Amino acid sequence: MNEGFRAEMPAGGARVWQVGALVRAIADTLQARFNPAAVRGEISGFSRAASGHCYFSLKDAQGQIRCAMFRRAAQGVDFNPAEGDLVEVSGRLDVYGPRGDLQLIVESLRRAGQGALFEQFLRLKAQLEAEGCFDEAHKRPLPPLPASIAVVTSLGAAALRDVATALARRVPHLPVALFPAAVQGAQAPAELCAALEAAYRQHAATGQPAVLLLVRGGGSLEDLWAFNDPAVVRAVARAPMPVVCGVGHETDFTLCDFAADLRAPTPTAAAELCAPARADLLAVLDLLEGRLQRAAHDGLDLRAQQLDRLGQRLGRPSGRLTQSQRQLQLLQGRLERLVHLGAERQRQSLQRLSERLPLGVGRQLVASRQRLDHVGQSLALLDPALVLQRGYAWLTDDAGQAITRVAQAAPGQAVRAVLADGELDLTVERLTTGH
Repeated sequence: MNEGFRAEMPAGGARVWQVGALVRAIADTLQARFNPAAVRGEISGFSRAASGHCYFSLKDAQGQIRCAMFRRAAQGVDFNPAEGDLVEVSGRLDVYGPRGDLQLIVESLRRAGQGALFEQFLRLKAQLEAEGCFDEAHKRPLPPLPASIAVVTSLGAAALRDVATALARRVPHLPVALFPAAVQGAQAPAELCAALEAAYRQHAATGQPAVLLLVRGGGSLEDLWAFNDPAVVRAVARAPMPVVCGVGHETDFTLCDFAADLRAPTPTAAAELCAPARADLLAVLDLLEGRLQRAAHDGLDLRAQQLDRLGQRLGRPSGRLTQSQRQLQLLQGRLERLVHLGAERQRQSLQRLSERLPLGVGRQLVASRQRLDHVGQSLALLDPALVLQRGYAWLTDDAGQAITRVAQAAPGQAVRAVLADGELDLTVERLTTGH
């Protein structure tokens, strides 16, 4: 948003405008929405100032609107407007900032019934606007330093001389390509479309021209009608490079103005918009050169100071060597102290270990004897002889294999019974199994 249109947003949510910003916002909205405007009504309060400007109101049964017609437009009126005359005017709506008054800036005035061509203009404008030919989202900024410029106009037009003079004065180093076409008459729309398409083909092949000027001098609505032709307007809208339209004078509007990326009030202004003045560019270069030189000198001064400081820190080689020797001696002394301290700590640790060793060995022997006695007692409890002393016997067959079950013996088999105090040789007479 433009800085002038910023508004504060209070806690309540309503936008608070500065008065001047609100007036400008309303004026811009009117110009974008309604201009150019055609109005029919009766003249009221007509007056002509000493400057030649005319002021009056247009009214009908429902309302009225203030009008201002400046001297150049007033000179084109072919009758003397009078109170009560029914007229048709064309112009643009605006807001007079100092008073905040809505007014119509009249660019042409005729008796009622002479506005058929302007009505056609408005119908074409609505049609092309609906097609998107005037879409603001498609507008492109002009390149700040275009590499080349194309001009579409008539070879005999005064506009061509004005553009050539402005470009030669401001950017004599830039190449300019001319694509000639008639700018008035029945053949003009076709020639304008052909010239535009030729410029577009060159741009597609080479990337140049970087910007295109569509220009023509002033004239009546009929004189400028070629620039309202739908085919020409559509050709301008699909241009691959930015287009500046400078057709007519400041108060003249054509449909190509709305389709172009930028409208210029005059052909000369169109050239100036896309060609920054050579003197201005040279001034910028001089400024940048001065900044670069100052930056280089400042950088050299800074490096010189840094070098001086480093030289002071470095000093003489003998002083540096003496300082290094002192540091070496200091480090050697610290190393010797650390070695001595480490050796003393190791000796003390070894002495403590030698003192703790006999005690540790004695405790280990006592613990080992106790574990051995415990194991011996456990083994004694597992001695089979103790079991035999309680009246049990251990039976084996002839091969010395233990007999633990009745099924391992047979009647008449010889077996041996080992008792606590000896052995018995026995013969099995009968087998009895337990229940």
